[in-house]
Amino acid sequence: MARWRRAPGRTTLRCVMPTDIGVIDLMIGFPSAESREKYEYLRRNLRDAGSAEMEMPAEYMFKDIPDHKEPEDDAVALTLAAMDRCGVEIGLVGIQSDAAKRALREHPDRFAPSLEVDPNKITATVRQIREAHEEWGLKAVTTFPSGCNPPVPVSDRRYYPIYQTCIDLDLPIVANAGIAGPRLPSDVQDVMHFDQVCYDFPELRIVMRHGAEPWEALAVKLMLKWPGLHYMTSAFAPKYYPQAIIDYANTRGADKVLYAGYFPMGLSLDRIFAELADVAFRDHVWPKFLRENAQRVFRL
Repeated sequence: MARWRRAPGRTTLRCVMPTDIGVIDLMIGFPSAESREKYEYLRRNLRDAGSAEMEMPAEYMFKDIPDHKEPEDDAVALTLAAMDRCGVEIGLVGIQSDAAKRALREHPDRFAPSLEVDPNKITATVRQIREAHEEWGLKAVTTFPSGCNPPVPVSDRRYYPIYQTCIDLDLPIVANAGIAGPRLPSDVQDVMHFDQVCYDFPELRIVMRHGAEPWEALAVKLMLKWPGLHYMTSAFAPKYYPQAIIDYANTRGADKVLYAGYFPMGLSLDRIFAELADVAFRDHVWPKFLRENAQRVFRL
């Protein structure tokens, strides 16, 4: 149940984040002793010397990245312990790693599967989605347009068979929106691309991830316009959530904004949930943001 407290320096009361929700985290992973290997697929497109030295291609944006462990540590156990500390009931994970596959097999009540795709090989990618869905019961397809090789605009024809496949399988598509963190071209993630996709695929459930900045105001306009377009807060520390998104969630967008973290890629769950307590969401927004919207959009 939500509680209320007096905001610092203010005479009005605001809602305090409830702690009994059973949070659904729409972007979570597993720490690795070989964390650099996770990003090898991106390095072929990176050109600057600085990126070549980074463990994680966007690490210049983060402090104290938690994505590491001792070789003898159990990655799944480490993630579950962090989830339990912070009240996260279910985490959406990509099925590409051995740790994720083990977690899904051993803890199907705590983890839900997603598949990251690159649409450049159209037929192969569609088959990959269908085969993964048959084996794992996917809950989402995810994609990083700037990280594809070569990059692919969100509204490009190469994505269209993937979008139709998601509709056929009743899956949402999660796509990066806004300026890419790694030093890659970002025009393919211009939020305006989603306008055309929503027009062409009115049945598709789309979730923009990774901020949509500097086009967050446009993201709000498009979510007002298109019923199937949503936003999740992945890769942003809560103190940096765009104000336009907070304002939208508190007004007409309570059903459109979904919680996602970034553990262990860039943020610890402990930091995320410590900062979440200071986000000025209204009382009715918290359960939708932390759980109910994800249940509906991802069929969880």
